[in-house]
Amino acid sequence: MSSQDIPEENLPSAQDHAHGSVALADTDNPFADPGLPPHEHRVQDIDERAAKRSERTVALMFTLSMLGTIGFIVAYVAIPVDKSIFVWPIGHTNALNFTLGLTLGVSLFLIGAGAVHWARTLMSDVEVVDERHPIAATPEVKAKVMADFRLGAQESALGRRKLIRNTMFGALALFPLSGVVLLGGLGPAPGTKLRHTLWSKGKLLVNMNTNEPLRPEDVTVGSLTFVKPEGLEEHDHEFLTEIAKAAVMIIRLQPGDIKDKQELAWSHDGIVAYSKVCTHVGCPISLYEQQTHHALCPCHQSTFDLADGARVIFGPAGHALPQLRIGVNSEGYLEALSDFDEPVGPSFWERG
Repeated sequence: MSSQDIPEENLPSAQDHAHGSVALADTDNPFADPGLPPHEHRVQDIDERAAKRSERTVALMFTLSMLGTIGFIVAYVAIPVDKSIFVWPIGHTNALNFTLGLTLGVSLFLIGAGAVHWARTLMSDVEVVDERHPIAATPEVKAKVMADFRLGAQESALGRRKLIRNTMFGALALFPLSGVVLLGGLGPAPGTKLRHTLWSKGKLLVNMNTNEPLRPEDVTVGSLTFVKPEGLEEHDHEFLTEIAKAAVMIIRLQPGDIKDKQELAWSHDGIVAYSKVCTHVGCPISLYEQQTHHALCPCHQSTFDLADGARVIFGPAGHALPQLRIGVNSEGYLEALSDFDEPVGPSFWERG
């Protein structure tokens, strides 16, 4: 059947086309818009006792969320970092990490579950059809949006159901405290630890390879040797922390090749000692060019002139390598005469 055979009143209008839907008057048309099914009321809509039960359930979830957050904070403070527990089927695991993850997950889950249960059982579930409209809203549409918002706020019963409102606000207000407490995981403030190392007056320079103290005659001209302070052993609990600051390289130059007066004064018979920690991002310097007296950091190619105060001659490093003042003790061993006079490693904002 062609469109000429359809009565004019049953033909789709231009307005129908504009709305993207065409519904013919023919009731036998299988493509006709069926419309919305009849609304089915929930038990909470017709039974206030059921609504009260849902309200108490939502409030319970929000309250348990608050308890979960409090449990997170208590666990963070009370459980030792190195404590281990057995959890089936995981096996042995860190008690602190497991408890923090469990309490934080439960707290966040209950906030979401409470909000979902609230929406499904107490907020309005009446289906509303709204026609498409231009992006630029008219004053009438804006007024309708505000009216719908006010209606939604009213139907949410946020003002009337104070138990839900107060417990929800409590859960949402308390939950961020978990993040605040986690800031403590960054560790204690460094204090003056960045400004001092294990080096001090009288500490012998110990060869990192042989673990023996060094004499001047053990260091040949042009050689590079890595040393550590006397008393620092690899099996020490704080070895990695301390060697990261106290690692030193010693190089023997001809005294006439040393350009910097302080470097010459702080050396012994051409033997100079500098921090091994690059002043860019803290990589260990390990490459030395004998002919030019240049030390190279392998990470980002910062280059230091060890014959001229270890100043930076290339690369992103921000300042020269700190020099360790050395001498020889009464037994003929190389020793430190003090700690570094400036912090080793990369710059930091409090550095003077």
